[in-house]
Amino acid sequence: MTITRFAPSPTGHLHVGNLRTALHNWLWARKQGGQFLLRLDDTDTERSREEYATGIRADLGWLGLIPDGEVRQSDRFDIYEVSFTKLRTSGHAYPCYETSQELDLKRKVQLGRGLPPVYDRAALALTPDQITAYEAEGRAPHWRFRLDHDRAIEWNDIIRGPQHFEAKLLSDPVIRRADGSWLYMLPSVIDDIAMGVTHVVRGEDHVSNTASQIQMFEALGASPPAFAHEALLVGTEGKLSKRLGSLGVASFREQGIEAIALLALLSRIGTSDPVEPVTEVAPLIAGFDFARFGRAPARFDDQELALLNQKILHQTDFAAVRDRLPGDMTEAAWEAIRPNIATLADVQGWWQIVTGPIDATAVAAEDLPFVAQAAEMLAALPFDGGVWKAWTGALKDATGRKGKALFLPLRLVLTRLEHGPDMAALLPLIGRERALERLRQAVSH
Repeated sequence: MTITRFAPSPTGHLHVGNLRTALHNWLWARKQGGQFLLRLDDTDTERSREEYATGIRADLGWLGLIPDGEVRQSDRFDIYEVSFTKLRTSGHAYPCYETSQELDLKRKVQLGRGLPPVYDRAALALTPDQITAYEAEGRAPHWRFRLDHDRAIEWNDIIRGPQHFEAKLLSDPVIRRADGSWLYMLPSVIDDIAMGVTHVVRGEDHVSNTASQIQMFEALGASPPAFAHEALLVGTEGKLSKRLGSLGVASFREQGIEAIALLALLSRIGTSDPVEPVTEVAPLIAGFDFARFGRAPARFDDQELALLNQKILHQTDFAAVRDRLPGDMTEAAWEAIRPNIATLADVQGWWQIVTGPIDATAVAAEDLPFVAQAAEMLAALPFDGGVWKAWTGALKDATGRKGKALFLPLRLVLTRLEHGPDMAALLPLIGRERALERLRQAVSH
């Protein structure tokens, strides 16, 4: 069974890059008939907050990305301890006593010599007396995973293709701090094994981490999962944007963006497929394929999202939004109004125009007799679904007006606006009494 996981740290709110990763993990699991799991990587106990964990769940829920299960790393420290002991016993984990200042100095020296800032494994050469001396100073060791320098690290990335790393060119990664707390690298591997994760989908900034983690999987006697490293998001300016890191679900909600619009955009950008307006996730699941993703940065465009949101709303059925519309709004009203909205919040303004009250519109002097005549003729006509056509047709015959001179004064009086929904659909919604009241008020104003 295909099992994917989304593993955010509850140290802040989800941003658009996180959302994209969560979505792609969810889409792949759903397409394969598998499971999508949520893992809260909360080993950083000082920065992790429960309100952020709650917010992550709420954000995923709003998007419809409901996990099939959830675990928290803070509940799994005993499991990590067992695997850590195994690595120590096998010689894959070793203690190091350098301070952060000493390590910084080493890196600076290496860079000054034109060398890569790779850890020199000096800790492996420490004598028992040196270790005793360090501990007498009060130094506690941090722990590194010992990479196997004798063989290359290779895998076939689902997106990036064949990958090759020389282990000797990588630093042995720190897996545990001197205070006993865990870093990301090892717990992630242990959890992926325990959770049966088959596919790890994440950003390309994790590629070098993957190289090290593959050897961790092997050291723990497990086969590595498949990896898919996606190109990172960029802004419309064509470079990595700090702004993208602040675009969270709250900001999209405030803009009136529909969840499905965000899903539709984030599922397709970075692929060769066009972004298309959809009203449900089924086509997104069916069309999701890692083979369609390129290595070029994926461009996130606010304007594209806004336009997509508008197109989706114009295709959305009344039943899908009924609970979010004014209580007395009918399906006919929704059908008339929806072609004129960019967000669902726009509906309220148009419904106010329908139900009133609205301010009287000043009518040009030359149009006053026409508006007065229009009121008299409307009062005498049957008020049904064809009233606008019958009314304007009669006015055209009686006054000789046509085009803008015929229609615009009527629209202005009835709606206060020069544009908007089709008046043939809008006038029956406004109703005879309200329409006549607005016409007569405009004449007497």
